[in-house]
Amino acid sequence: MTKIPDNIKSLSASEIGRKGIEELNFIFSRLDKLNIQSANIEFDPSLARGLNYYTGAIFEVKADGVSIGSICGGGRYDDLTGIFGVKDLSGVGISFGADRIYDVLEELDLFPESISNTPSIMFANFGEKEADYCLSLVSELRELGVSAELYPEKAKMKKQMGYADTKQFPFVALIGSNEIENDELNVKNMETGEQMKLTKEELVEFLGANDE
Repeated sequence: MTKIPDNIKSLSASEIGRKGIEELNFIFSRLDKLNIQSANIEFDPSLARGLNYYTGAIFEVKADGVSIGSICGGGRYDDLTGIFGVKDLSGVGISFGADRIYDVLEELDLFPESISNTPSIMFANFGEKEADYCLSLVSELRELGVSAELYPEKAKMKKQMGYADTKQFPFVALIGSNEIENDELNVKNMETGEQMKLTKEELVEFLGANDE
């Protein structure tokens, strides 16, 4: 598990420091759930971006094997939209350096022969416990080349299903406390409305077959 360096823990003497450490622990725990194999995650306390509007964790992404700087970056902000008249709206912003990404892909010969934007499955979000459970499945499916996504927050099911419909996900996984306890996944076919009961292994096999 990713851990906070001991010298950073000294910040817990202040309220804002404790809040920062709490947020970092949350991020690290989610990264561990994802079990990311395709990137190296490093914590750099000297990193600085947008000091006048970022209010939480910030991040930058660099490509291995090339001498190009960061190819994207961003961070957490609270109420940045307030200056545009939309109050009390928090979020995470990220920007991509298109030219740098193109240069990296070209230099490392990573341009794919074909690209598919078709999504495969969305995992509904019933809360923090359920989201943690789903993250490992999302990670496993992505490693197999299956497009999988977890809805970013606990919200009314109508809103989540509307999002899945708009994004044209053919399947939605509905995994609550009962499903976790019984090790059984409830998967809905968005076209037919049919719901299937699958194990983790059956879900991976089923989506792998449908994604070919």
